[in-house]
Amino acid sequence: MSDPSPREILEALWQRAGLAGAAPALLAGEEPALPSSFRIGAAAQASIAAATAAVAEIHRRRGGPAQAAAVDMRHAALEFASERYLRLDGTAAPAHWDDIAGTYRCGDGRWVRLHTNFPHHRAGVLRLLGCEGTRAAVGKALQDWEGFAFEQSAAEAGMCVAAMRSFAEWDAHPQGRAVAALPPLRIERIAEAPPVPLPNAGARPLEGIRVLEATRVIAGPVCGRTLAAHGADVLHISAAHLPSFDDLLPDTGRGKRTAALDLRTEAGRATLRGLAAGADIFLQGYRPGAVAGHGFAPEALAAARPGIVCVSLSAYGEVGPWGGRRGFDSLVQTASGFNHAEAVAADAEPADPAPRVLPCQALDHASGFLLAFGALAALLRRAEEGGSWLVRVSLAGTAQWLRGLGRIEGAFGMPVPKMEELGDLLEQMPSGFGRLTSLRHSGRLPETPPYWALPPVPLGTHAAAWV
Repeated sequence: MSDPSPREILEALWQRAGLAGAAPALLAGEEPALPSSFRIGAAAQASIAAATAAVAEIHRRRGGPAQAAAVDMRHAALEFASERYLRLDGTAAPAHWDDIAGTYRCGDGRWVRLHTNFPHHRAGVLRLLGCEGTRAAVGKALQDWEGFAFEQSAAEAGMCVAAMRSFAEWDAHPQGRAVAALPPLRIERIAEAPPVPLPNAGARPLEGIRVLEATRVIAGPVCGRTLAAHGADVLHISAAHLPSFDDLLPDTGRGKRTAALDLRTEAGRATLRGLAAGADIFLQGYRPGAVAGHGFAPEALAAARPGIVCVSLSAYGEVGPWGGRRGFDSLVQTASGFNHAEAVAADAEPADPAPRVLPCQALDHASGFLLAFGALAALLRRAEEGGSWLVRVSLAGTAQWLRGLGRIEGAFGMPVPKMEELGDLLEQMPSGFGRLTSLRHSGRLPETPPYWALPPVPLGTHAAAWV
């Protein structure tokens, strides 16, 4: 069987979400879009088109004009690396990685990847290794470890490490077997509630839809940013005591308000409960059980706010032995076989390849757009069927989906566009970080063009209240 076309990928997502008819979308462009053996361009185009088509369908059902989402593959693929295409006051502003993060060989020859961008993760890894915080010291200390043993010890210590596997090794691993059956998107009705009609059409498709967002890094914030691009009221909640990857905020914070709450206190939890009572969507992307442990499990939210749509992101899918494990895009790429497969495809020492990353954080970005699509599909179903809903996406499930789209050849030599080559794909706005130049949203709607009405600002800038 030939690999599915972008349109076929889109229609499969549309049907997976339980939506009738064909997705109203126009897809342009062709592969390859980025230097990879995986179909990142098709994945980007289909996931962004699914979310944008759902926006169009919501607006139509609210009484707005019928319109088709238009998504260009090249633009969509570039948006999968939106955090790279940033300037602040004319100066490049890419996200910076910790100096000991990255890949190392262990004593048994197995490669491992360390994710140390949060200070407590860095400190924990160094404590486990018993060494100084330099790449040389970390590399030397890892010579005393076997790769899989270090991965397991780090996980038991709450740290973020992945050993590199081939696809065959991942498929044989208990977690690989557990996620093999996961679809890219899971939408389920979790409680009874009367239908909630969509409000009458406003100037923007998602005007009046309230989104309470408790996320960080890329995937979850991309979901909130996407909903904000079409007019949703997105309130991002953070906490002063929790680490964040602030370099990403100029990109992922566009269109949102941001407030700080400490859920370790009853006052913080009470405020969040009050906000949830007025929310249509509750989006969270912390480790499985973390937000639920403060009293905000989907079932509890549905009991307090009948009709709510809970949207949840995890690294490894809440199933299998790694269901509660911490993880990030780069780690899931490494553990699930992508870094190995990409290296072999590039003919980089095929008998003993060093890890080769995808050209963007494809699992993060695809998951973010799938989360947005799932949330919107649940709103459409809530209007017709009633109920409270749970939407779940995992990085590992997204990886399995991307892998299933097939492979392409001959793309490794193509260049990745530089920012100065993007022309009218860029836009400017003032922000809380300086004058921001960034990539436009690639999901276009002709009658209601997407835009971010609010500039990105530092965490905790606003009051924890709905406007």
